Amino acid sequence: MKFAVLGNGGFGTAMALTLARAGHAVALWGHDAAYTATIASTRRNPRYLDGVVLPDAIAVTADERAALAGADVALVAVPTQHVRGVMQRLAPAVPRAARLVSLAKGLEQATGKRPTQALLDVVGGPERIFALSGPSHAEEIARELPTTVVIAGHDDGELQKLQTALQTKAFRVYRNHDVPGLELCGALKNVMALAAGIADGLGYGDNAKAAILTRGLVEMQRFGLAAGTDQRTFFGLAGVGDLAVTAFSRHGRNRAFGERIGRGETLQQALAASPKVAEGVWTSQVIVEQARLLDVDMPIAGAVARVLFDGLAPRDAVRALMDRDPKAEA
Repeated sequence: MKFAVLGNGGFGTAMALTLARAGHAVALWGHDAAYTATIASTRRNPRYLDGVVLPDAIAVTADERAALAGADVALVAVPTQHVRGVMQRLAPAVPRAARLVSLAKGLEQATGKRPTQALLDVVGGPERIFALSGPSHAEEIARELPTTVVIAGHDDGELQKLQTALQTKAFRVYRNHDVPGLELCGALKNVMALAAGIADGLGYGDNAKAAILTRGLVEMQRFGLAAGTDQRTFFGLAGVGDLAVTAFSRHGRNRAFGERIGRGETLQQALAASPKVAEGVWTSQVIVEQARLLDVDMPIAGAVARVLFDGLAPRDAVRALMDRDPKAEA
């Protein structure tokens, strides 16, 4: 197959490497022409994957028409808040028969939509739009450390083809038909990882972090059920698996961002000091509003949003969670 990877950040670059290792023709596209030219000439991506060398088999370009020409599959590896804008620009170059696989993990702040919904608005064709998620740090994928993910879509035949095409000895792929559940897991786990990072920054220890993640998973599942998704998705790789890796790993950008907040940085200070996108920051606002509309109780997500956007002190947020009325575990 011929793959176009749209977005040359860490995850897009890692996926281009995986596809090249599987023997596919791969083009890696980036919007920043100057930086993309640097990657093309040095065969390295120092901003996101320092030390990893790209083989010559990967064509690196800022020309979307060259990247997408004849592509069977396009992996959309741009942050959630830019999926719509980037794809509106690139849509004329996308081949009519190409399948699109979203790699984004968040919710669109302006509309509350999932990334595949934004893709559907721009390019249409729900049968050719898929989502990939799971515990998958780019730093480890790029170095061929064992990684397992899930791809979701509605067309089972195309889903199986993509599953086979993406799989390598170090990159195992499961399939799932619950696209909304898969994407909500990816969005919600980032918010819970922010909470875990805030606890780390406050120095609250392993007990507190374990409690946040356990009760955070309950909130994720509760929200997913209200949104009509499959409960099983939240206990799989896209749910508990991705939550665990994001909240504990040194590579977890949402955890690291939350730690900055817990140590006393303001939202603006943490944003200025963080070169990589922490999707959970923007998703937290959307989730709180959607939870209100769905009448879903999400105290941890709500506390994260209040700390980030309403000036609530992190210690006061934790104190308020601890002071909630006693109840049965559910």
